[in-house]
Amino acid sequence: MGHQSEQPSACVIPVHRPSLREFIFFFSCGFLVSIPFTLFFAQIYPYLPSLLVVAVLAPFIEELAKVFPLFYRHGETERSIVTLGLLIGLGFGIAEFVLYVFVLGVDPVVRIGGLIFHASSAAITSYGIAKKNVLPYYLLAVSLHGINNFFAALSVSFLAGGVGLLVLLVVFWTAWRVWHRASRDRVVS
Repeated sequence: MGHQSEQPSACVIPVHRPSLREFIFFFSCGFLVSIPFTLFFAQIYPYLPSLLVVAVLAPFIEELAKVFPLFYRHGETERSIVTLGLLIGLGFGIAEFVLYVFVLGVDPVVRIGGLIFHASSAAITSYGIAKKNVLPYYLLAVSLHGINNFFAALSVSFLAGGVGLLVLLVVFWTAWRVWHRASRDRVVS
C-alpha cells in the first residue's frame, strides 16, 4: 500500500456584502455600543489629570470603542470592513456632536470636524483589522487623536486651530487612502 498524503479539509467562508440593514446597524453601533463603552471607562477620568485624560487616555479608549464591533465580522471584504468602521465612527461622531452642541453648548461649526475625524480615524483602524495588522493602524489613529486633543485642550486658538486643521486633513487623507487600498474582493476571515 502506498502512502497517500491527505490534505486537510478547508473551511470556506462565503463572501458577505453588507445589506442596508447592516449598514444601519453598524452606524447605530457608533452610539449604542461605542459611546457606552467610552462612558464606562470615563468613570476614572475625574481621578486623573485632565490633560492626561484628554490627550492620552481618551484617544486609546475611543479608538478601541469605535472598532470593537468589527472584531466579530467574518466573510466581509476588506472594503466592507473599512466602510463599516467608517459608519461606526460617523455614528460615534454624531453622538459626540449632539453631546457637545446640545448639552455643553459648543458652537456646531466647531464640532463638524469631529464628525469627519471620528469617521476617518475609525476607518484607519478598520483597515488594520481588514489587513490583520491592527496595532500600527490603531496606534496611528490614537496618535492623531491625541495630538488633536492635546492642542485643543491648550486652548491656544491660533496654534490649536492650525494643528487641529492639519490633523483633520491628515486623518481624512489617510482614511481616503486606506479605503481605496482596501480590496473589494479579498475576504477577511
